[in-house]
Amino acid sequence: MNDRRQQPHPPGTEPEPAGLTVTHELGTSLRVGYRGRPLTRYVHRPWDAPLESPRPYFHPLRTLGGDLVSIYRPHDHIWHKGLSLSLPNVGSENFWGGVTYRRGTGYGQFDNNGSMDHQAFDELSLTGGRLRVTERLRWHTAHGEPYVTETRRLGIEVLPDDDAWVLVFETAITNVRGARTVIGSPTTEGRDNAGYGGLFWRGPRSFTGGTVHTPDATGGDELMGVRAPWLGFTGRHDDHGRSSTLVFVDDAANEPGAGHVKWFVRATPFACVCPAPFFDREVAVEDGATLNRRYAVVIADGDRGRDGSGQLARAGAASLAAH
Repeated sequence: MNDRRQQPHPPGTEPEPAGLTVTHELGTSLRVGYRGRPLTRYVHRPWDAPLESPRPYFHPLRTLGGDLVSIYRPHDHIWHKGLSLSLPNVGSENFWGGVTYRRGTGYGQFDNNGSMDHQAFDELSLTGGRLRVTERLRWHTAHGEPYVTETRRLGIEVLPDDDAWVLVFETAITNVRGARTVIGSPTTEGRDNAGYGGLFWRGPRSFTGGTVHTPDATGGDELMGVRAPWLGFTGRHDDHGRSSTLVFVDDAANEPGAGHVKWFVRATPFACVCPAPFFDREVAVEDGATLNRRYAVVIADGDRGRDGSGQLARAGAASLAAH
């Protein structure tokens, strides 16, 4: 009998990736995959026009099964890009893109579209099935003045028991402009139910009319402004008709004294979710002070319903605690 060891693949042939992978496109992006399939691309040096408030973003976002759950530059709001940290009212500056809502004048296009500019990756590691990224950024006004420095920590891991994967997003933004800065939203400027600003996700067109879940309710647009530890969104895809579910998890330490964040969410006229810490209250950041926020985003194939979304939320919270 021949004592020949079994070859997992033909000699000289590169094996298929067995788990999480990352490819660093120097000066542009990080591409993340799992078992040879793409999960997401994190563009840290975008090529956007100044009007769109250039900032890092995740797009495309895909489920483990390969279904696309994000959109890029939709014609109605070209500054919406997959999943990104976006803030429309930082003092007089706009780090969201497009027009700015101001009390007494409404929406207008001003010369105030700033940018969140990548400086360096201090950590880029893939160990134990988890991708860890630490990034330094500097936010500049439209005229190039430094406004904020940011340390951003990202974590990605696959949740095989839940047939899903999770993105942990942490940000620490420090006011360096030399004066107190007030962060708000269009709602704090007087527009009702427009409290957007924070980690903002825009879903595919086919997710319009999707289903929103919280621990206590299932519905749609009527859940705008609800305060909850997590919020899930289920939408259906064109072509094959399958569904996907995303669950956004708020860290309990984000809103001391308030319990949890208020959520900006829409199922119509388009799908979007944003844990919105400045929904209806301004937050003042003194010069030199730092504001911290932590979230998890769990991305899964299928319609998980409210109970299944709760299970994904628990998995996301566990990833937050371990990050």
